[in-house]
Amino acid sequence: MTDTAPRDTRVFYRDIKPYDVPDQLEQLQGPHSARIELPRNVYWGPEAVVDLDTEGGVMKAYQAALREGRVVDQVELLNRDLLIEVWGELMLPDRVREVWESGCPELAGA
Repeated sequence: MTDTAPRDTRVFYRDIKPYDVPDQLEQLQGPHSARIELPRNVYWGPEAVVDLDTEGGVMKAYQAALREGRVVDQVELLNRDLLIEVWGELMLPDRVREVWESGCPELAGA
């Protein structure tokens, strides 16, 4: 069996996956400094407890919450000021970055 479909018509899940974004960054009232446990729907790997006082903990929690979290999770887990501070360092799919920057323009310059 031969695949004859042109490559440019292929649809990847990453291109259609829905991502949640709050209406405003001010809604993000999560802790700036603490040990938190990531909910199973946000992070299903081992060691779901992260320390937001470490760079690794912030990266793990924020990348997971932005990729997998619903707005209700993001509001509880993410902190507006900390998100702006680390935005440029986060490893995110291009579409996640685009969706968040279009919904929250203050991130585009961060």
